[in-house]
Amino acid sequence: MSKTAFVFPGQGSQYPGMGKELAENFKVARETFAEADDALGFHLSRLCFEGPEEDLKLTANTQPAILTTSIAALRVVRSETPLVAGYLAGHSLGEYSALVAAGAVTLADAVRTVRARGTFMQEAVPVGTGAMAAILGVETDVLAAICAEAAQGEVVSPANFNSPGQIVIAGHAGAVNRAIEIAKAKGFRKAMLLPVSAPFHCTLMTPAAERLARTLEGVAILPLDLPVVTNVEAEPNTEPGRVKELLVKQVCAPVRWDESVQRMVALGVESFVEIGPGKVLSGLVKRISKEVGTRNVEDVATLKALE
Repeated sequence: MSKTAFVFPGQGSQYPGMGKELAENFKVARETFAEADDALGFHLSRLCFEGPEEDLKLTANTQPAILTTSIAALRVVRSETPLVAGYLAGHSLGEYSALVAAGAVTLADAVRTVRARGTFMQEAVPVGTGAMAAILGVETDVLAAICAEAAQGEVVSPANFNSPGQIVIAGHAGAVNRAIEIAKAKGFRKAMLLPVSAPFHCTLMTPAAERLARTLEGVAILPLDLPVVTNVEAEPNTEPGRVKELLVKQVCAPVRWDESVQRMVALGVESFVEIGPGKVLSGLVKRISKEVGTRNVEDVATLKALE
């Protein structure tokens, strides 16, 4: 099995102009954006290539935009290079890109599903009710105690275990702000609110998970060509029958990215290639494991550097 893993970014990696150069230079990328436009019934490609940034940042747009850009880049990699992956994984939304890469879900079904997912997640909590914050340098057990002290009858819990010493929390705005103050009082100076529109990956997302489960009922899950290391379990999954259940759980469960990368390294992965906009995951992988190589592909220059 290949010692390379393909990993796919999540929300926050978007920028106006993403995917444009690949679409201008490669027919397979142009066809990918056209496929997504047809599936959604509007010009998602224009939003990716031109913005405006305000519209691209809306969760219901961001999720299909990042997914489509990631799959366009993947198809270029597969058509232009001999590189193959032994494992696939994605951060939150990126898990859908990984499932498309594995052949488990069609691109059309995936973009429609994540557009709905984005809408459900945005609508699960009234704007201003929830919040997310990053707390740097904190151990998992210490953070659990901080969250317990900050809750006071509200929800606040770890949402993303991104890398050693980088954990994101989510929940009610009051509880998240209390957690920041408690963390700072304990000496964790780098505790800050994140500019997000909803508190993802906590129990406040339960209404979104329930609506997503209903949407997924109409989506066909095909056999997986490659194992996808899931956010919920940090273990490789190859069973089509488990895909929907894991995607529904993912909405409220923390993203176990740190463990997922460590698991792939333990399975023999020596090189991680981030496919899609930005280099967020490459940075996290470097912090998780010093032994592995990281590269990313989002435009012509990064594609050439891959060869």
